[in-house]
Amino acid sequence: MEPLVEFLALWWWTAPTALGVGTASYFGVTTGRRRSRRLALNAARVQEQAAVRTALAARADTRSAQAKVHAARGGAPGLALPDARRALAEAKRLQRSTALALRAARGEVRAERARLGATSSHEDLPLVRLVRQHDQVASRWLEYETDVELSIAVPQLSDPRRPETAAFLRAMQQAQWLRPADDATRMDPAAYTAYRDAVADMAAAFDHAEDAALRASAHVGRLPRRATPPNPPQTG
Repeated sequence: MEPLVEFLALWWWTAPTALGVGTASYFGVTTGRRRSRRLALNAARVQEQAAVRTALAARADTRSAQAKVHAARGGAPGLALPDARRALAEAKRLQRSTALALRAARGEVRAERARLGATSSHEDLPLVRLVRQHDQVASRWLEYETDVELSIAVPQLSDPRRPETAAFLRAMQQAQWLRPADDATRMDPAAYTAYRDAVADMAAAFDHAEDAALRASAHVGRLPRRATPPNPPQTG
């Protein structure tokens, strides 16, 4: 019964969700606007279900590794106890990692459910917010491209030979590739998740590239008037 108990312990939290999604899909009563409002929540639920499957697989791997340790202790041929113990330690590490990932996924579902309750206008829709975030990052980069003073003072952000800038340009291209034609485009949870992650990667890559460029500009005494060097990382 133990495997069944563990399965239910992982899945009880998501069973109502899966039932709700299936019922809505079956009867086809969800309007286009409702689907748009629930897009981020449904994407979070899909990720949560994937995290559940990964956690279950990790537990199974840990049990298998434990069985091999017991067999090695009993002198089973072809099983070295030190190797079996190392494999068990790695399996337990992965199990802990998947448990943390599952906890994070469940937290994201709760957060998206709260956001859904606060969604009251078109501007609050998940895809509209995401496209807006994409545009904001692109605008930050374009300022360095189109403002003469900034482009002269911080040329590093226009130089694809710099690793940080090249990484940002790749991330920007990927986000643009996954961007829908407009914020009214119907997306499934998988496509939304891919686009959301691409925008997050683009934003992080720009922050890193901008940080490196501003530091280099400050070093040679050409920091732009409207930019300030990032604070040095705290240590200790």
